[in-house]
Amino acid sequence: MNTDLPPDDQRALDAPLAALRAAMAPLNAPRGVEKELMAAFVRQHPPRRWYHALSPAQWGMAGGVGSTAVVLVLALTLSTQAPLPPGAAGVYGADQGAAFIALESAERIEQEANPRMLETDVPRTALAALGVPVSPENAGDTVRAELLVGADGSPLALRLVSLP
Repeated sequence: MNTDLPPDDQRALDAPLAALRAAMAPLNAPRGVEKELMAAFVRQHPPRRWYHALSPAQWGMAGGVGSTAVVLVLALTLSTQAPLPPGAAGVYGADQGAAFIALESAERIEQEANPRMLETDVPRTALAALGVPVSPENAGDTVRAELLVGADGSPLALRLVSLP
């Protein structure tokens, strides 16, 4: 009810509005009809994923641009990388094992309250991912390494001490 009208006008409108409400009451949809209509609409027109909005031509263009970017990055990386001297390889070659190689994130290493140093022999094959050269002749050898170990015993960083 509109309270901005004077009381006499409100009383004058009460009867016609009540008649209008009574006449419109049978025209209202029964409860639950809107819910059923929405469910039928969703069944007939299922929602599309974000990647369905792109046409095959757009996907092709994105693939071409992405492939070109990867090729350019690889070409730039390979062209600017200095060749390693014979006998040197990978991560340990630049500093002869003086620096630690992080095995965990820097945040994880910094959060460790009491890390310990352990000296151990590591199989050469386990260090192949770090750039240590492995051949059939030396695959069974071990490499002397220092490990920075967390309180829970998990290795945090590695430093190669000797490479036979």
